[in-house]
Amino acid sequence: MESALPAPLFARRHVAYACATLCCLLWGSSYPAIKNGYELFHIATDDIPSKVVFAGYRFLFAGVLLLLFALVQRKPIGRLTRLQFGQLTLLGLTQTTLQYTFFYIGLAWTTGVNGSIMNATGTFFSVLLAHFIYQNDKLSYNKILGCGLGFAGVMLVNFHSGLRDFTFVWQGDGFIVLAAFILSAATLYGKRISQTVDPTVMTGWQLAIGGLALLAGGYRSGGSLQVYSVSAVLLLAYLTLLSSVAFALWSMLLKVNRVSMIAPFNFVIPVAGTVLSAIFLGEEILDIKYAVALILVCSGIWWVNKRAG
Repeated sequence: MESALPAPLFARRHVAYACATLCCLLWGSSYPAIKNGYELFHIATDDIPSKVVFAGYRFLFAGVLLLLFALVQRKPIGRLTRLQFGQLTLLGLTQTTLQYTFFYIGLAWTTGVNGSIMNATGTFFSVLLAHFIYQNDKLSYNKILGCGLGFAGVMLVNFHSGLRDFTFVWQGDGFIVLAAFILSAATLYGKRISQTVDPTVMTGWQLAIGGLALLAGGYRSGGSLQVYSVSAVLLLAYLTLLSSVAFALWSMLLKVNRVSMIAPFNFVIPVAGTVLSAIFLGEEILDIKYAVALILVCSGIWWVNKRAG
């Protein structure tokens, strides 16, 4: 990661675009991977504690992997002030523990297609939050239009046979949207921390701390994780690598590039999540509403990041 692609290289447009696309493809693939994981580990839909344990191992292993990678690069992973460690703990408990608790539960009660589109609301939450946090990032016509288009696409997913047949499952769709909001707020906080802590070290600690908290909460609530096949281990390994690579790359990209340059690539996530869910889960995507919803969501993200004038 950083050793192979140092910061100046990340700032080059073609490298930044390629890395941002890779991150979003990886995140998009997590939707069918997680749902397949529930089956491979024999986790029932209503077994919330075991879902949390599943998430905990994924992020703990990802965090440890990144910290080991940082050590190989001779980065001081333990040279943190008390303030910095407190910031990383807060980041881990929000961006990983809280966010993924809602995400894993929500994904169990909705489809991978719905979940990938619902999660796109995070882009629009980021725009709204930035308006109140940053003086130089206020709402504009383009951003308001983009948010409107994006939320329209999200709402469309929940209509079935007609406009009066609207379905919104709070424990499924609602939890996915709530997870997106938490991630948006935590990402803004993480961008500030990355200015004083190396992005790889920051990501490693926050994933490890968040993963430990997930494990503690899941086991204390009666959860467990039984390995039934080699396929289950390989899938957990894939999710671990997915998290470590994508989060570390994204943190580095945000550190050395403008957010408005990287953010548009988020449109890859709902597209990848929808297509991969159809391929690996056999979910239906031929319904015209999914195509229209994806167009609205992607158009919204494009408008949010379009420069005025």
